[in-house]
Amino acid sequence: MFNLIYEFKLKPTTAQVATFAEWLEQCRRVYNYALCERKDWANSRKSPLNACSIKYEYIIPADAPA
Repeated sequence: MFNLIYEFKLKPTTAQVATFAEWLEQCRRVYNYALCERKDWANSRKSPLNACSIKYEYIIPADAPA
């Protein structure tokens, strides 16, 4: 089997570079915000490993506020 591979090099203008940098910054901020929300949610619902008992501990539902 014979595969052809084409490689292109982008040469963006200064304005395009600024736009790309802005897009990447927004993506980074959204990702970090969502990660923080996820970590906060997980931390609000966990207890120490040696103190958690499914039989005797109240388990918070996933959709309940912390």
